[in-house]
Amino acid sequence: MPHSPIEILIVDDHPMVIEGLKSLLDDEDGILIKDCFTDGQSTLNYLDTNAVDVILLDVNLPDINGVDMVQPILNRRKDAKIIVLSTYNEGSIVSKMINNGVKGYLLKNVGANELTNAIHQVFGGGVYYDKSIQIILAEAAAQEFVQLPKLTRREKDILNLIAAGKRTNDIAEELFISPLTVETHRRNLMQKLKVPNSAAMVRFAMENGLI
Repeated sequence: MPHSPIEILIVDDHPMVIEGLKSLLDDEDGILIKDCFTDGQSTLNYLDTNAVDVILLDVNLPDINGVDMVQPILNRRKDAKIIVLSTYNEGSIVSKMINNGVKGYLLKNVGANELTNAIHQVFGGGVYYDKSIQIILAEAAAQEFVQLPKLTRREKDILNLIAAGKRTNDIAEELFISPLTVETHRRNLMQKLKVPNSAAMVRFAMENGLI
């Protein structure tokens, strides 16, 4: 039996872009364009009563920002896969969209083959970012790594001992400082690393090569 086509919803504020996407995808085997919208609220109203497989979503919409559209879409259709198709390539926007739950991000200058590949890959449970977006994500990750807080030698000593499972009194005795000083360093470490407790602090430190 033939497979059911991947049902697509296009959301873009430019009708000409929508027409261009329709002409690209209409002749693709295994892809069916269910509907198209130029604003966010109409899209959400449609999804209240209609399911789709993949949503091609622009960032710039006239009423609701695309970044703010992701969660309402997934609240209505948790199985829908969202691919951002936009001219916006700012690292902050890309990161926000991905953190909010989109599965793909492509710039509008991608070719038809890459777009259809992205649709199939995302529909199949994968993720897809075009090469320019991959570079942006890599640069953002590198920048984030560079901006890790600098720890003093004493803070590193205490962090390593906490990671080793040592208690406050044991750390104080080993480093010849008071338990109060140990706790002060512990609080400072949690503040620097922006974590709520010692377990999260150790996990963050291990994941980011601080210990």
